[in-house]
Amino acid sequence: MKILNLKLLNFRSYASIFFNFDSNLNIIYGLNGSGKTNIVEAIYSLSLTKSFRSNNDSLMIMNGKNVCKVEANIRQNTEENNYQLILQNHEKKLKINEKKVDKISDYVSNMFMILFNPDDLRIIKDSPALRRKFLNIELSQLDRNYILYLNGYNKLLKQRNIYLKEMYINGTLSKNYLNILTEKLVDYGLKIFEIRKKFLSEIKKHIGSKYLSIFEDGKLNIEYKSDYHLSKDEIMKKYEMNLKKDMFLGKTCFGVHRDDIEFILDGMSLKDCGSEGQQKNALIALKLSEIDIVKNIKGYYPLLIFDDLSSELDKNKINNIISMLSDKVQTFITTTSIDYFSDDVLKKAKLIKVNNSQVEVINNEWK
Repeated sequence: MKILNLKLLNFRSYASIFFNFDSNLNIIYGLNGSGKTNIVEAIYSLSLTKSFRSNNDSLMIMNGKNVCKVEANIRQNTEENNYQLILQNHEKKLKINEKKVDKISDYVSNMFMILFNPDDLRIIKDSPALRRKFLNIELSQLDRNYILYLNGYNKLLKQRNIYLKEMYINGTLSKNYLNILTEKLVDYGLKIFEIRKKFLSEIKKHIGSKYLSIFEDGKLNIEYKSDYHLSKDEIMKKYEMNLKKDMFLGKTCFGVHRDDIEFILDGMSLKDCGSEGQQKNALIALKLSEIDIVKNIKGYYPLLIFDDLSSELDKNKINNIISMLSDKVQTFITTTSIDYFSDDVLKKAKLIKVNNSQVEVINNEWK
């Protein structure tokens, strides 16, 4: 998968700009606040229909404007398509080859974007909800049914919780309706569980070797923690056993909405015992592990974004990471300086200098 060109209209600090990118490596550099992250945010939002910096879509619209547009021509193997994201009057429009796409699941499953940025540390350091969010973002791109299953599960979970509260207040309400909701919830939950389990088992095959190749020391592993490592009958019994507790609390305390991922380095919890540097290294290994998985499932390589890659990584590790990337993976890196990169890396990169949202493609003296 390659972005051939990108056009921005009223996106963040860019009133109107057009980019042609290298099919392999693009290094976007400039001082903090210069506008370089806005470029990769546009690429990300075009793929996933939302920003990685804020949940408020309107922040992507340039101050004083009421509409913004991100448009790109993208090649997947031999096929080329035009993608558009338009934000206007609190509405979001998605188009593929000028045809409006109404379902987000039908849109995002056409592309795959892997992002690493410094805020990703929260995936390891913060609550399980962020680790589930990571899974949901990645799997919604891999499997268009995943969003449908997830939305169905969340809708039923909300209905079940409401009914649990009603049952607690009114003890005469029938359990039949609750049993119907629970069985449907379990059916969706099992589908979500199987997709997550398969994905994480593939990650598990790669993450240790990726970590070792980059950082040269340490044994990294992951474990998928879920209530659903059981048969359907056993799961249904668990809901029955938890019924009094669920009614008292007014919420469902068992299910895939409680799933978690544990990162383990040298036999110890990375969240509890790892340094911030080790946690960051683990996340980079995690993201790199996805590349071949995406290729095997989707039939093409994903796009890869490293936002602020040079933050807290030394030059040797940065160049180790880049050397591992296939030329078939189009990569975008933002950084404050190109001094972090070896001459060999700079020789094959397109250098894009950004200063106060003014963009200059540098004649690459290393080539």
